[in-house]
Amino acid sequence: MTPSLLILTDFFQAADRALDYATNLAGPLGARLVLLHVRRDALTDPDLFTGGLSNLNSEAIALALSSITSNLPVPVVAEVGHGRVAYAVADAVSRHQPTLVVLGRPDTEATPDELVSTTALDILRTAPYPMLVVPHNVPFTHPPRRVLLAVDGEEFSLGQHAGAMRHLLDALHAELTVVHVTAAPAPDADGALQSVQRTGLTTDLVPPIRSRSVVAPAPADGILQVARPADFDLVVLIARPRSFLGELFHHSVTAQVLLHSAVPVLVLPAAE
Repeated sequence: MTPSLLILTDFFQAADRALDYATNLAGPLGARLVLLHVRRDALTDPDLFTGGLSNLNSEAIALALSSITSNLPVPVVAEVGHGRVAYAVADAVSRHQPTLVVLGRPDTEATPDELVSTTALDILRTAPYPMLVVPHNVPFTHPPRRVLLAVDGEEFSLGQHAGAMRHLLDALHAELTVVHVTAAPAPDADGALQSVQRTGLTTDLVPPIRSRSVVAPAPADGILQVARPADFDLVVLIARPRSFLGELFHHSVTAQVLLHSAVPVLVLPAAE
C-alpha cells in the first residue's frame, strides 16, 4: 500500500505552507497526498475567535481544490469533509491510514493561548495520531535535515506507529539529536537516549544519533530554547495520553511547544 500524508487546508497562508512542506516530504517517503478541506460551522467553531474561517460555497471549494491539485508534482486526491474538524480528520484517517496528519499553524501571537484555535489539540484528543504542525511563517519547506527529538526520560512506546516513524526518519537521512530537559543537572545523561533506542525508533539510522541535556525551569521553555531555526529544522515530541486528555491541556508541554515553536513540530502520541 502506497503511504500517504493527510493535509488539512482552509486555503489560508498557514495551510499553503503546510501543503508545500508536505509536498516536499512526500518525495523521499514515496507518498501520495490526501488534501482535506472541512466545511465548518462558524457558530460553534473555535476559529471564530481568530477570524480563521473560510466562507466559500461548494462550487468555490471545488474550484480551489482543483486549482491546487492540478499544480502539485506528486499524486494527490482531494476530499471535502463537514462539521467539526477533529471528527472529519478521524474519518479520513480511518479510510486512508496516512503516515502523518499535516496542518498549518496560523499567526496567533497576539491572541491569548486560551483563545487560540485548538484544531491541533482537538485532533489529538479525538483521534490521537502522528501529527505535523507547520508554522505559517516557517522559513523553509524542504525536508528536515536536523531533527530534535524531545523526551522526558521515561520509557515509552509508539505502538502501531513505530514502524512508520522509523521509516520516516530513515527516509529523511537527517541528523537526529535527542534532548532531555530537566529542572536540575541530570546524573544520568544517557538515560533519555537509551529510552529512545529501546523503542527501536532509531535502529540502523545514519548518521549517528546525538544527545544532550538542557536545564530549564519548565520543559517547554527548554525545548523552545533549543529548537531554533538556526540549529534545527524539526522538533519531535512524544505526547503521552495524560498530556492531551487532561483539563489543563493548554498548559501542557505539548500545547506550549505547538503554539510557540518557530520550526515545524511532529507530535507522536505514545501508546498507553
